[in-house]
This record gives sequence, structure tokens and C-alpha cells, in this order.
Amino acid sequence: MQPNDPDSYYGNLELVPEEMLGDLERAKIVITNYHAFKLRDRIELSKGGRSLLQGRGPKLETLETEGQMIQRVMPDLMGLKNILVLNDEAHHCYREKSGEPVEEELTSEDKQEAEKNNEAARLWINGIEIVKRKLGIARVIDLSATPFFLRGSGYAEGTLFPWTMSDYSLMDAIESGIVKLPRVPVADNIPGEEVPVFRNLWEHIRTKMPKKGRGKSAVLDPLSLPVELQTALEALYGHYAKTYDLWTKSGIKVPPCFIVVCNNTSTSKLVYDYISGFHRENEDGSTTLENGRLALFRNFDEHGNPLGRPPTLLIDSEQIESGEALDDKFRGMASDEIDRFRREIIERTGDRQQAEKITDEDLLREVMNTVGKEGRLGESIRCVVSVSMLTEGWDANTVTHVLGVRAFGTQLLCEQVIGRALRRQSYELNEDGPNKDLFNVEYADVLGIPFDFTAKPVIAPPQQPRETIQVKAVRPERDFLEITFPRVAGYRVELPAERLTAEFNADSVMELTPDLVGPSITRNSGIIGEGVDLSLEHLGDMRRSTLVFHVAKRLLYTKWRDPGEEPKLHLFGQLKRITKDWLDTCLVCKGGTFPAQLMYQELADMACQRITDAITRTTLGRSPIKVILDPYNPTGSTNHVKFNTSKTDRWETDARRCQINWVILDSDWEAEFCRVAESHPRVRAYVKNHNLGLEVPYRYGSESRKYRPDFIVLVDDGHGEDDPLRLLRPRAGLVCAKSNGLFKTWSIRAF
Repeated sequence: MQPNDPDSYYGNLELVPEEMLGDLERAKIVITNYHAFKLRDRIELSKGGRSLLQGRGPKLETLETEGQMIQRVMPDLMGLKNILVLNDEAHHCYREKSGEPVEEELTSEDKQEAEKNNEAARLWINGIEIVKRKLGIARVIDLSATPFFLRGSGYAEGTLFPWTMSDYSLMDAIESGIVKLPRVPVADNIPGEEVPVFRNLWEHIRTKMPKKGRGKSAVLDPLSLPVELQTALEALYGHYAKTYDLWTKSGIKVPPCFIVVCNNTSTSKLVYDYISGFHRENEDGSTTLENGRLALFRNFDEHGNPLGRPPTLLIDSEQIESGEALDDKFRGMASDEIDRFRREIIERTGDRQQAEKITDEDLLREVMNTVGKEGRLGESIRCVVSVSMLTEGWDANTVTHVLGVRAFGTQLLCEQVIGRALRRQSYELNEDGPNKDLFNVEYADVLGIPFDFTAKPVIAPPQQPRETIQVKAVRPERDFLEITFPRVAGYRVELPAERLTAEFNADSVMELTPDLVGPSITRNSGIIGEGVDLSLEHLGDMRRSTLVFHVAKRLLYTKWRDPGEEPKLHLFGQLKRITKDWLDTCLVCKGGTFPAQLMYQELADMACQRITDAITRTTLGRSPIKVILDPYNPTGSTNHVKFNTSKTDRWETDARRCQINWVILDSDWEAEFCRVAESHPRVRAYVKNHNLGLEVPYRYGSESRKYRPDFIVLVDDGHGEDDPLRLLRPRAGLVCAKSNGLFKTWSIRAF
């Protein structure tokens, strides 16, 4: 963007006539982010240090003045008047609406995003007004591909900015060919669905994904991503691999780029680890490498050594653009990348001092901004997993594939994210042939983003606001009412001393179908141009022995191992033999699915359950059944309940009977149950099983099910405070459980 830059857009894209480039170089141009307008502390003080210096005197004023901020942000413009301001992505820059705002029904996530957008707008417009007061502004020109008010701005969502002079929409750009042509799912091989599954992937996986700010006790396993998400990754990656080969054969020296846009740090870290590889911590403190499931995106070689130039990058675009220091959580995630790229600077320049002076933020920003640029820090990047939504401010022209793993509430957001993939690689016109004086078509394949070519901005009607409350454990005041319970993962029989055998029957059969794993064939098409089928055919290359080994290992570690104990490795050979027999006789693949999809952990667990059941059949009546507790989180507790809701049917609990402050009611009888439980003299404590996680797995025929009681009640049955009777209240009947110690024995009886 600077005229004297060797890769200046003004010359490269012929934005300015060549004879005027010299005049342009005389202009003083300052490029900054609106975050820089925030007044900063002139001196860094800890809370204790500030209190000590202030004493009993007036509040210490350590913030810089408006003039000092101008001096910091745009020193080259000091002393000048009548400045021209160009606001890029200007839909984030507007004054707050005076008077009553338009009321909208927003989810908690939407409210947080709206508040963030409004704060950004205040900071941005206030900064420009400071520049006007201190230096003077001749004119402000706003540039945005989406000049509409955002949801939660106080204006009706989708309303065009009243100061808009020229509107050249994304559809106009697509139809004219000056951007890539996005191809989105238009059909798949799952009958009965109105919209292809991968068109709006989030709707099919949202309940299975981690929530933001999960407790520290929760251990997230990257290999436990929802099957539909793994299939979407494989389908899009399969087409990426073909594109990568084409680019390589054509002599293009930088790789195509695959971006994944996630909703929060938990999701992005899981996807990043699944794609690039991660070290799993064992119970003895050692670690084992789980290499990335997508070969071209692995950050480790076949021997487990980190690659010097990692092809996959984890980035928090929002934090990078804020100009603030990386938080410890994100720094821990990206520490390996930061160290490797710092070493690369030393290798390129030979200047260790220069590499050490660069901050982590500047380093990652440089990597991000140079993706797809030969000879620059980001030239080797093939995949970017974004923690934030990566909606703007990033203009790599090598992006060919985009996967959305988040909610997309508006077409505005869809356009913003898809826009990251639409910058063309080449703006050279064809000199001859049928397409003379036209661009060659370039495509970007998109999954998980419900972009509609025909959509127009929609004005949302006003909605009645709803009160939101937080349901939580009242701590420490009600800690004496805590209820704990075992988290049961499954069951297995005690191992027989003799040789293991299996008895397969109709219940042992497992069918892989698109209904189970997600579409195996998805048709991607744009508004014009050629379509493409995204399939899983590359999975057919997996060797049978690799699959047998993987499933047998999963079987050994999850079904034939006691929590806290070493796996019984002497059984591996027998389990491997039984696994091979099961794959040969009981696995059925239909609708373009492949046996290799048993590498997905959820499907592998389903296979392991069927194999375990077949082994168990041969020992019925001869071996006792043992409960398998969740090895990562064996004990559930009411201490961890915390969620927000706007439901109005609720019961405020008695502080003497329930640790949770509210019971959210699904029916009138639940309110009556709460009243009876709180008034009964022998009830010590009770809780509704809402966001609590109490489930009892069982099988009905060949189908795995989970029993979820509605309430848990601790009843004094005369056996002392340490051994109360636990009543589990389902929708019909009653179940009681007695415990001895830390869930050593739980006998459950139905009434």
C-alpha cells in the first residue's frame, strides 16, 4: 500500500498511470489499524504500584493525551492540515444511533459479537473525530464490500448506509469475473434433505462441539471431532490434494491455501491438532505423537520431528489485528510456530538481533500477511486455522478452499468470510482464443458457509427482548448441597483366562452410509462456470493392515483396559485377529463410503463396541461385567453447572435443598416435583439433570443408547450422612442407587 514498496499495488495493478507514480511517491501516507486510536498508558503500573503511588491523593492520570496519541499513530502527518481519510472495511465505522435502538432477538453469542462491533465503531469514529479536531480533515471516504448496518448496531440489520454513493455488490464482482467464482454445495447423496449437509455444516455439529470457556477439568480430544466434520475435512482436502498436484506440475512455486474458520479457541485448537498433529500426554507423564490426519498439512515428519517450515498455521486474526500482546493461552498454542519462524528469519537474514527484536505479534502478522508470496515468511503455508472469523483485512490470493466451522447468522457474514478466498491469482487477459480479452475463470470451493447467490440484505423486524439469567452453582454458600455421580463410559466383562474368541451375529454388522458419516459425494457449483464433485475416493488408498492395526489398538485401549492401569499388550495379537475377522465379515460400506473412515474416532468406537459385544457373547454367564468410567473425568458434580438461558418457565430453588440457583422447567409436573422435594423432611438435596452430564449407557438390541434421568435426589434412608439413598427420577417410574466409597458399587433398581 505504500507507493515506494517494491510490490506496490498502485503499479502492479495499474491503479495509477505510470507517469503519475512519481507524484504519488511524494504523498505522505499513514496506514494504521483503528485499534491504534485507543489511548494507552504512558507508563506501565501494576495494580499495587498504582495504589502505592496514588496514596490518598487524586486518581493518577497515566493515559496519553489526544495529541500524544496522534503523535504516536501518525507522526508523519503532524503539522499538516486538511487530511484525506480512507476507511477500509468501513461497515465497522459509524456513530451510535440516537434515540431508541431497533429491538432485535439476539442469542448470547450474537449479543457479545454486537457489543464488540459497537465498541469497535465507537473507537474508530472517535479516533477520526480526534484527528479532525487536532489536524483537520478535508474528506472521509468509506470503502466496504458490505455497506450495511450490522446486527445489534441499534439500526435495522441490513439497512444500507445512508451515505452510500456507489454500490458494486459481490454478485456484480462475481458476474464480471474480477474475483474468483465461489462454488458451494448444491446437492449431495443424502436423500430427503432440503439443503445439502455441507452447505450449513454447523447446524449438524453444533451440539457436539466444545463451548467457549470450558472448565479446566475437561480434556478435549482432537480425534473426537464429529464424524460429519471429519468427513467434510476429508472431502474438501481430497479436492485440495488434486489442486496441489496441479499447481506443482504447473511450476507454481507457492502452494494453494486451505482455510478453516472456527467459532472459538477450543474448536480451532481441536481442528488444528487434528489436521497438523499433536502430542498426547500419557498417564505416566510421557507424550505420544498423533500425527495429522491430513498428510499435506502435517507439521511433523514421519519420524515425529517438527518440520522446520510448518505448513499449517493457527492464528487468532482478531487478536493479531488488535495490536495487543498475545495472551498466554494463544502463545502456548502457537509457541512452536513462533520459534520456527523466528529461526527462519535468522536463516534468511543472518541477523540474530533482528529476529530477537521482532515481537511475537509482528512475527505472526508477517507470516499471515505473506501467505502465498514467494520468498517471504508465509510462502510455505498450506493451511490456516483461524481462531477468529478471518472476515476482513487478509488478502492472500492463493486461497482455493474454505471450510466454515461456526454459525453464520447473516448473509453479510457469509460474504465476508467467502471474500477471503475470492482474490484472483492472475489479472492477465487472454490475448487470443475464444476467451480473448477475458480472464480465465478461477474457482474457490467452499463448505460450511450457507452463502446464497440470490440473497439480498434483509431488514429484521423488531423483536420483543427477553430476560436472560445465569443458572449456576451457588458457591461457596451452598457447597454442602453438592451432588456427585460417576461418569460411566461403558461396560466390559472380566477377561477369560483362555484364548479370546468372538461370536458375530446380525447385531455385529456395521453399515457405513452417508446418513451416518455425512455426504460422501457433494456437488459444488457456482452461479456460472463448471461444477465439481467433492468425494472421498482418496480414502480408498489406505492399506487394510493399517486400518486393522488402528481399530485393534483403539479396541485394546478403550474396551480392554481398566482406568489408571497399563493396557494389556499381550492381548493385542488376539484382538487384531478378531478385528480382521470383523472387518472381513461385518463391515458394509454403501453410498460411496470407505472402510478408511473407521479412522474417525467416533466410528472406530462404534466398531469397537460391536467387536466387544461379540467377544462378550462367548463369556455370558461365566464372567462378571465391569463398569468403565470416563478416564479423563470419572466424577461429575453439580459444582460445574453454569449456563445462560432466556426460558421463562423456571423454579427458584430453596437454598437449603439445591446447590443450583434455578431449575429450568420443561413441564408443570417438574415444578410440582421441585415443590415436593423441597418440602419433604427426608430430602437432603436435589438437582435437575440439566447441563449436568449424568448419563447411563446401555444397549437396546444392536443400538447404543443413553439413559438420562431428569432429577437426582439425595434421601436420608437411615444409613447415615455418608451413605444416602440416591433417587434418579425419569419421566416414568423411579430408580434408586446406593454407593459405597468412590462409586465402587452402584446398584440400580427400577420401581
